[in-house]
Amino acid sequence: MLLSTPISDFKGVGSAISKKLKSLEINTLEDLLFYFPFRYDDFSKTVKIAELKVGDVANIKGQIELIQNKKSPRRRMYLTECLVNDGTDTLRVLWFNQPFLTRNLRVGDEISLAGRITEDYSGLLMASPQYEKAINNTIHTAGIVPIYHLTLSLAQKSLRSLMAKVMPLASNILDWLPKEIISKYSLISLAQAIKEIHFPKNQLSLNLAKERLGFNELFLMQLRAQEQRQSLALLKAPVINFSQVETQKLVASLPYNLTASQKQAAWEIIKDLDKQKPMLRLLQGDVGSGKTIVACLAMFNAALAKTQSALMAPTEILAVQHFKTLSEIFKQENIKLALLTSSIDNKKEILKKLAAGEIDIIIGTHSLIQKDVSFKNLGLVVVDEQHRFGVEQRQLLTQKIKGGRAPHLLSMTATPIPRSLALAIYGDLDISLIKEMPLGRKKVLTKVVTEDKREEVYKFIAQELKEGNQAFVICPLIDESDKLGFKSVKTEHEKLNTKIFKDYKVGLLHGRLKTLEREKVMAEFTSGQLDILVATSIVEIGLDIPKATVMMIEGAERFGLAQLHQYRGRVGRRDQQAFCFLMTDNNEEITNHRLDAMMKFDDGFLLAKADLKFRGPGEVYGLAQKGFPELKMANFYDTELIKKSREAAIETLANYPNLANLPALTKQLGDWQKSVHLE
Repeated sequence: MLLSTPISDFKGVGSAISKKLKSLEINTLEDLLFYFPFRYDDFSKTVKIAELKVGDVANIKGQIELIQNKKSPRRRMYLTECLVNDGTDTLRVLWFNQPFLTRNLRVGDEISLAGRITEDYSGLLMASPQYEKAINNTIHTAGIVPIYHLTLSLAQKSLRSLMAKVMPLASNILDWLPKEIISKYSLISLAQAIKEIHFPKNQLSLNLAKERLGFNELFLMQLRAQEQRQSLALLKAPVINFSQVETQKLVASLPYNLTASQKQAAWEIIKDLDKQKPMLRLLQGDVGSGKTIVACLAMFNAALAKTQSALMAPTEILAVQHFKTLSEIFKQENIKLALLTSSIDNKKEILKKLAAGEIDIIIGTHSLIQKDVSFKNLGLVVVDEQHRFGVEQRQLLTQKIKGGRAPHLLSMTATPIPRSLALAIYGDLDISLIKEMPLGRKKVLTKVVTEDKREEVYKFIAQELKEGNQAFVICPLIDESDKLGFKSVKTEHEKLNTKIFKDYKVGLLHGRLKTLEREKVMAEFTSGQLDILVATSIVEIGLDIPKATVMMIEGAERFGLAQLHQYRGRVGRRDQQAFCFLMTDNNEEITNHRLDAMMKFDDGFLLAKADLKFRGPGEVYGLAQKGFPELKMANFYDTELIKKSREAAIETLANYPNLANLPALTKQLGDWQKSVHLE
């Protein structure tokens, strides 16, 4: 039996289970060992039956005195009833629709049970508990029990039992972390970490396993970032001198005043541009904090220095909006702008002018990194919504300069994340932070609304429309889903357009529309021809609709706090009061707490911290679904571990340039880069 053994060849794994495991991307025994639990049930304390109380989640051990099946006359189901005695008292145990249990369990059997204690007419009761007969080697009902994400009809017990059988192979796992790093940071071995993450002896051993496995992930991220930084540091960039008089004149012409944070960030960027070393900077700011104008000032100086700039946006809608925004800002300046997306008709003409240096600033999508795109003198690359692009994608753009030179790079993100998190994800970038919102901006009033209050929201929206304002309605799905019961954008559009708001113009926007259709809808909404836009997550980032004052989000519990905060940021973009309604019919406590956080906080940084309480580390602040490297074990808010992994990465590259003599680490880094889809 080897780590590389196909899961289908392992004894006891039939074709049906093999197929289910492969759907979880478990193809080999090694894959199985690296399929980590997402939470644990703590049954480490065995409780005497005589000491049990209602509400306890406990492990008990005893002997079966009685077990029988009977039919429930009211619910039309089989009940398996069992009496277990541990010498201190007897406990009634109940399973539903599992009559086969009477064949597996018999009177006199010693049994271990784990579950919640409830109460009925006959006294204390343990309903639907986990059970196992092997008292001396329990993995399902005693100790700290792992819980895994599963596919349809694959049981926790089956996966756990399989994992226990394969566990001896963990000793064969090659530890790729340099020994001096393991020793310096007091980490346990990789083999031990794998064993303890699945079947921890106690809470301490589980914490040590999480620390080692989390360190692994952060170390690889940092190592890759430091490699990127070192390679770019060897290159030279065009020196872009600060055109102070012209910049001050442009700022004075703006219809608003820059905030202190905007001025500080702009100055940090301008100072970087005046160096031969390529700038590598992340401009980070909350939704609507005014990052675009800061980037504009950088591109303006680049143009005056006779170098070209490229602004890459993740969607065509956002690219078009940036083009319009920059055109307005530079309308009094002799700055030549162009838009390059997949749907542009005059692409050949634009490419010809770009190569000849006749375009100062090019705005586009992924089209900018195609092979046929060339620049005469690219000096600055601005990447909007940095996390939507892999590192290699931005490298393709920065490599548009030949001969050992590179343009300056400014990345922007509207996902407000703590500095420690930004350093973890963007370890190769310096950080500029816009901390405050533009002057005069009002807090968006946010309210969680249950189904019985829906009509009141519709009446409120109608009043806003009468006053000349506009509204968004966001739905989680494009088409109806009977199984999930969530509202679809198509169904909702039909209802609002023909019944609720039939006197107003209601538009529809989703990802399956053709590019020209999407552009037409957005143009109509932006110009005010549409009163309401019913849309999916396609409007999540960047859109700026001045007259939009209402954001209504259907099935709000379906979205992470990051997405909800982004949606809310689409309204209240000027000085008028705006409103956000979070529609839900989910009464679960965790849902209520999450949505309440939206009412409590309008600061994205505080929301990020609140989100950590409700979600796993790999899903913090919606990162998993937004293109960030997915983490299984690392906690983005563990600043100490991030600091250690960063130090270790820098130290490793200093001791082993180009990772020479570390073949296992080199392979691991390559495998990791593929697994997080950074292409």
